[in-house]
Amino acid sequence: MPAESQEKGPGRARRFIIAWTTGVSGFLVPVLAVFTALLIGAVVIWASGHDVVAAYRGLFEGSWGSPRAIAETLVLVTPYTLAGLAVALGFRCGLFNIGAEGQFYMGALLSVIVGFAIHGLPVYIHLPLAMVAGAFGGALWGAIPGFLKAKVGAHEVINTIMMNYIGVKIVEYLVKKQLLDPTSTLDRTPYILPTAELPPLIPGFRLHAGFIVAIIAVFVVFWLLWKTTTGFEIRAVGANPTAAKAAGMSITKNFVLAMTFSGLLAGLAGAGEVLGLNHNLPAAFVSGYGFDSIAIALIAKSHPFAVMPAAFLWGTLRNGAGLMQLRAGISVDLINIIQALVIMFVAADEIIRWLYRLKPKEEITEVVFTRGWGH
Repeated sequence: MPAESQEKGPGRARRFIIAWTTGVSGFLVPVLAVFTALLIGAVVIWASGHDVVAAYRGLFEGSWGSPRAIAETLVLVTPYTLAGLAVALGFRCGLFNIGAEGQFYMGALLSVIVGFAIHGLPVYIHLPLAMVAGAFGGALWGAIPGFLKAKVGAHEVINTIMMNYIGVKIVEYLVKKQLLDPTSTLDRTPYILPTAELPPLIPGFRLHAGFIVAIIAVFVVFWLLWKTTTGFEIRAVGANPTAAKAAGMSITKNFVLAMTFSGLLAGLAGAGEVLGLNHNLPAAFVSGYGFDSIAIALIAKSHPFAVMPAAFLWGTLRNGAGLMQLRAGISVDLINIIQALVIMFVAADEIIRWLYRLKPKEEITEVVFTRGWGH
């Protein structure tokens, strides 16, 4: 048998062992980060003289303890997933999209305009049109800083932060001056037509079809990044722009595409809030999803399939915080502390690896070859 054929089996086995061990280690880091943050939170609760068991039981029951609690948690998971995917996609191209909040606002704005201003369309046309309008609003708001980054080198962090302020103020101005519902005592737009509403998934609950859209988006983003030439180029540019350029890839095109796709996802999240929940857009519209999505993308290590579990974590903490406060008599700010600890431990994963003696990929590879595994 040729030497090449003899080495093919062991080589493949080694690659499998390295990939499997590295994957397990990578999965354990965020799980242990959450566990450690909850453990420290328990110590804080105990040190302040409150009941740890009552606090965490309230957290669980407030988010998963009843059908309504589950539905409300999934309501939060929906925009968290879409906005988390938006930031994660930008990360994959080496771009830090801080502008998901502004893109969320612009998606909500355009979808509500289409939702209440266009009459006479059947639901199978009106609803997709409103969703597309929201996606377009977010994509446009993401493409602008992407273009500036690609053409003149303007840093996307600064540009997207500024675009957040512009987006928020545009929404506020238009709702108060141009789109105001004259029949309302509040500063808000008219209600969208029933033909533009995302239908509820369960009668009597607020959970709507946007949750299905979020699940589909996870698979679409994975397909885009790992199964298409465009996605390969986006990841290559994010990994090493110099090498990607030397290979003939356009840095400009991929920066703009990544930010456009990122904004599109955030715009879909905004559209879902309007079409599925509020059915109007108030001037005092405050989401926070765009900023929380940065943490979600970090926890997920920018992998689409890990974004939804991270969104579940964030939705659980947010939805269960109120009952946790009532049951244990502690400040709801403890949830913010736990969230901050999770982010810190995931971002600085060497802390977790040191605490739990997890080996980095380089050491795993060295052990596999040194010990002769895979033969």
